Amino acid sequence: MDTTVADPLLGRLLDGRYRVESRIARGGMAAVYLALDVRLDRTVALKVMHPSLAEDPDFVRRFIGEAKSVASLSHPNVVHVFDQGTDAGNVYLSMEYVPGRTLRDVLRRRGRFPAREALEILIPVLAALGAAHQAGMVHRDVKPENVLLTDDGRVKVVDFGLARAIEAGNQTKTGVMIGTIAYMSPEQVTAGVADARSDVYAAGVLLFELLTGQQPYLGESPMSVAYRHVHDRVPAPSAIVPDTPQALDTLVLSATDRAPDRRPADATAMLVAAVEAHRGLPRDMAPQRPPTGATSPSILREPGVTPGGNAVPPANPTLVHSRTEMMTAPPATAGAPARRRGPRPTWFIVALAVLMIGAIAGTGWWFSEGRYTKVPDLLGLNIAIAKAEAKKQGFEVKIGTAEHDDKLAEDKVLRTDPEPGKEVLNDAVITLIPSSGPVKIAVPNVLNLSQGDAQAKISDAGLTPGSVSRVPSDTVQRGLVMRTNPQVGAKVREGSRVQLVLSAGLLMPDVSDMQCDQADAFLRQKGFNPTVVQQTDNAQPNTIIAQVPAARAEVTAGQAVQLTCSKGPDTGFHWPWEDPNNVQPGQTLVAIPDVRFKKVTDALGELRAAGFKVRVRRIAGTGAVVAENPLGQAPAGTRVTIWH
Repeated sequence: MDTTVADPLLGRLLDGRYRVESRIARGGMAAVYLALDVRLDRTVALKVMHPSLAEDPDFVRRFIGEAKSVASLSHPNVVHVFDQGTDAGNVYLSMEYVPGRTLRDVLRRRGRFPAREALEILIPVLAALGAAHQAGMVHRDVKPENVLLTDDGRVKVVDFGLARAIEAGNQTKTGVMIGTIAYMSPEQVTAGVADARSDVYAAGVLLFELLTGQQPYLGESPMSVAYRHVHDRVPAPSAIVPDTPQALDTLVLSATDRAPDRRPADATAMLVAAVEAHRGLPRDMAPQRPPTGATSPSILREPGVTPGGNAVPPANPTLVHSRTEMMTAPPATAGAPARRRGPRPTWFIVALAVLMIGAIAGTGWWFSEGRYTKVPDLLGLNIAIAKAEAKKQGFEVKIGTAEHDDKLAEDKVLRTDPEPGKEVLNDAVITLIPSSGPVKIAVPNVLNLSQGDAQAKISDAGLTPGSVSRVPSDTVQRGLVMRTNPQVGAKVREGSRVQLVLSAGLLMPDVSDMQCDQADAFLRQKGFNPTVVQQTDNAQPNTIIAQVPAARAEVTAGQAVQLTCSKGPDTGFHWPWEDPNNVQPGQTLVAIPDVRFKKVTDALGELRAAGFKVRVRRIAGTGAVVAENPLGQAPAGTRVTIWH
């Protein structure tokens, strides 16, 4: 049974702006929906927190603060946060919609990754975390579920600040911790504290899982896993996959050291080490043999069957855990991976290796007079990382004009001049040519065109006309284009399909109960030709009581409309609040705020703060109030209707 059918948010217009179209995912703390931002006509992802969190004022306050911080974090590997808000008890984030899959989905389908591919996923994750750490933010819940792989090969990290916001709530008192046990650092388990080094620990566990296809402590209860993180050492990946390069063993062991001070100081420091490890891998090294049933190394290719030979990692929801229970859980050994065989490297051996490398480098300089060096292999790296690496090696760096490439993602090094491996002078200039990704074309403006004209214009632009659907409209005549998907102006790959949404007919707006002058002005703005006639009636004076054509009837642009406006009764009847002598005992007249032309969310807040009930009616779909009734004064508790 499809549980989304009963989801009360589907089809709703949240905050007068976001039309919820479908549910994408549901986790331990929130559900994620695909929605249309009707104000900007763009597709977004809405993360709506579960009601138990939304009812917690401490959580809501911290959630809003964290959302503002994350919104200021601009980085190509971070899922952008556009907006946050609350509506009828729903606390939500509006975020960039990223078509693709989570890293967890890919791991389940294909199993472990070869060393080079594992680093090529980890490096952009570390770049995103490094940007956050530089801005004073800590993620606190790094895991494959929070890493998104886009359809065009980009890597993006999501849910910055969410765990911190949850920790601030009333539900998380002393003695509990927030996070995902499989990736939680020892200090988070024992003391509930987290800093940049805690994210580094989780990134180390993530790399272990990429290389081996399983988590360090698998198949145990959450309490025993937490105990293992505190008291045991994460094993080297080569204990599971023997041909894992030594550099990656070292990177995992350094990042997952139980002592925070012995880990890289932050994600940027780990990023430098990861780039160095990647640079040291032979480009032509034979890929590691994937598990039985796995497919080619492409991280986004769908295999036909689930990879064999790997334990499938469990689901990893973000949860609230009892620290006392975690700390008193007995150690469990069943299912734990074998320890790495043989002696482990010591700091003495590492220091000796550094001295030996320095001696070899000095000898080479002596015989070559230190004048020449080889151009490093920077192909495929992020352009900023490649530039930093080249400068670190003493080269002067220039960035050339980007070139399109169907396979390499945007902002990665497509080629260098001179080419990798060529011997040049130490202070030579290296020109990096970045990829601008596949050729992309802006969706042309076909709004208000007929289906045939729109499809011809889309084809002329180098795109492919897609499916056609029809919906009623209050503003667009039958058969004309209302919107496209992707939206007009969006840049998409050459040849991509563009769907058309046509108007099923121009419908007469419902202006009943609106003040007569407001209804007349609104209809004229929409291109109608209204005539207002007055009629004695017991309805509230200066209010529309009838209209021809009727509401929702199909009409044509410029059509004449007759509006019947109530003059009120002949008997001198007054509404209670219009005559101070008729005001009931205990009632006080309150000025009704004029909220016309304000945002719906602001209008709701202002009217409710003044003590009025509010009824919201959609008529224009602009997100701003176009009419209000009544105006003037009324007793507190009176219902005020606003149209938007």
